[in-house]
Amino acid sequence: MSSQSIGGGPEHVPVLLARLRLAWLLEHFSPRIVWSAYVLVNGFLTIALLALLAVITGSPFVFPSLGPTAYLLFIAPLQANSCPRNTIFGHAIGLVCGYGAYVVTGIASVPYGVHPGVYWPRILAAALSLSFTGALMVLLRADHPPAGATTLIVSLGIISKPKELVIIEIAVFLLVAQALVINRLAGLTYPLWRYHAPGNGGSERFG
Repeated sequence: MSSQSIGGGPEHVPVLLARLRLAWLLEHFSPRIVWSAYVLVNGFLTIALLALLAVITGSPFVFPSLGPTAYLLFIAPLQANSCPRNTIFGHAIGLVCGYGAYVVTGIASVPYGVHPGVYWPRILAAALSLSFTGALMVLLRADHPPAGATTLIVSLGIISKPKELVIIEIAVFLLVAQALVINRLAGLTYPLWRYHAPGNGGSERFG
């Protein structure tokens, strides 16, 4: 069974190790440990680069839901919800729905932290943003679970300025670009854009 047929399992890691002249690691450590190290290094590099960009620009290029997105793109890169289209559209939907709920419920006029604890407009905003995000991801076939966290970050007012929302989406683009480079280097046919369901032959197709 190929790594592609199981959603990008550890079989692709040796390909990357061989290209980096690190195949000897598999002679000294178990495949599970090497795979774990692969995810660790990639997760660190991708987030560290975005964090550095955040420090230089003073903008929120790193936000909580970026973590689960990075995990998906490297632990299961060949699943439908890890493809560039779903990742980019999913977070965009979350941002739009989150901001819409943030404005409609009136939270935008209240500084964040003024009403700690249970504050009904904030609860309503969270419910509206998450429900609409889920519904639109299904409707547009853009399933990406971490977008559920993105919409809550915005609707709760944690990150809510329009300029910051644009930066968040740019950060998603940059993360996807990094995943494309690293996953292709590892020998995976990570899609350039859209995931295609397996055909009659049982193999996955991408485009």
